[in-house]
Amino acid sequence: MVRMADRLGKVDLSDVRRMFEASSESDINLGLGEPDFEIPENVKKAIVNGVENGFTHYTSNRGCIELREEISKKLKKDNSVNVDSDSIMVTTGASEALYIASQGLFNKDDEVLIPDPGFLSYRACVELAEARSIPIKTSLDDDYKMRYENVQDKISSKTKAIILNSPSNPTGAVMDKEDIKSICDLSVDHDFIMISDEIYEKIIYDGKHYSPARFGGNTLLINGFSKAYAMTGLRIGYIAGQSLMIDEILKVHQYNTACVSSLSQLGAYEALKSSDRYVEDLVKEFRRRRDLILGGLDDLGLECGEVQGAFYVFPKVKNATFYVKKALEAGVVLVPGKGFGESCEDNVRISYANSYENIEEAIDRLKTINM
Repeated sequence: MVRMADRLGKVDLSDVRRMFEASSESDINLGLGEPDFEIPENVKKAIVNGVENGFTHYTSNRGCIELREEISKKLKKDNSVNVDSDSIMVTTGASEALYIASQGLFNKDDEVLIPDPGFLSYRACVELAEARSIPIKTSLDDDYKMRYENVQDKISSKTKAIILNSPSNPTGAVMDKEDIKSICDLSVDHDFIMISDEIYEKIIYDGKHYSPARFGGNTLLINGFSKAYAMTGLRIGYIAGQSLMIDEILKVHQYNTACVSSLSQLGAYEALKSSDRYVEDLVKEFRRRRDLILGGLDDLGLECGEVQGAFYVFPKVKNATFYVKKALEAGVVLVPGKGFGESCEDNVRISYANSYENIEEAIDRLKTINM
């Protein structure tokens, strides 16, 4: 019998995908974090033109220089971050950026601070690098915001990095500027790296997004085009930071992927150049859906705190495993909270990246559940 690598025993397949596989066509899927929008029309045209003009070959390992220059302009304009094109690498989605950063940075038994609740890939990527994930627990009473004090208490001599995610998947929490800046100061004082997952930065309703990279320190900024531009299937993101770190992480990317799809890079370039109105309309619609689902959860007697960004709510229920099972029987796909952290056994994640009408129907179906 073939013996697999021991590190795989620490990692489970995602409950998000597991629930997706368990659903039927008649179910309303509020489990996937995928916007139900078409990509911008100008992006479609750019990709078609790329095919017709033969832009279908390898690009630089780092990504097309034109796209990296456009990302550099975007970071300066939107995030007050000055990073040149040589300090940016285009990746196969933000997911690859997170994975290769983990492989490039972490040694066995390094400690990496991760949010709890937090995106399930954080722990998996840390464990696959044979490092140790240290949860920074946040609470519903504080709207699941990560605080400076929470982080300070978890720092040790083995702390190598912290992963931040604001707005948050799965809670929709947006970190306060003061906490972000204070954690940046901690990273300098204790010499650890900040990995900032900013994939939801554009989808924000209340408050403002602040990138840790604007405050200095050893910061790796991760972002992509899946959420704000609905380009999930095109699999394109990027990682930006100090050139020495990017140069080393490039080794992992080169042997893992070589380079990102040329056509996806063309689409991403076009998205950054001329899709601001598209993003504004997308966020406006998500705000409408957020208000709908928060009202529905209130009717159901479920509490999830303030939701300032992204497109998820993370309410507490009496028995999450049972609730998800009963919801599926009622024709609604939800995701149990346990995969998002040690403190999440009594939560479910609900995505409102589905149509307004489907969300209305899903709420009506959930009202039939007897707990």
